[in-house]
Amino acid sequence: MSRQATMESKLKQAYSPERLEVLNESHLHAGHHHEESGHHVTYDGTGETHFRIRIVSPVFAGMSRLERHRSVNALLADELAGGVHALAIEAAAPGEPVRW
Repeated sequence: MSRQATMESKLKQAYSPERLEVLNESHLHAGHHHEESGHHVTYDGTGETHFRIRIVSPVFAGMSRLERHRSVNALLADELAGGVHALAIEAAAPGEPVRW
């Protein structure tokens, strides 16, 4: 199963979202550089390293933006430790305005 599919499955199970998009944005980062374990790494834009999550769930009602991000990051800790370099999170409760 791909990282994207694994993340989608975990998010659906944990949050029962009304709306969910897990977007692989790795191609947008081709040529970007960063330091990893003492080595200089350049992304080639392939693979599953950069994602954007857009999610609307009742679970987020009453939570601050920081609490929502911490919750999603904790849920996806294995993916973040296993090769996902960047994760943009756009989380909302039902009825809250979104820009997407």
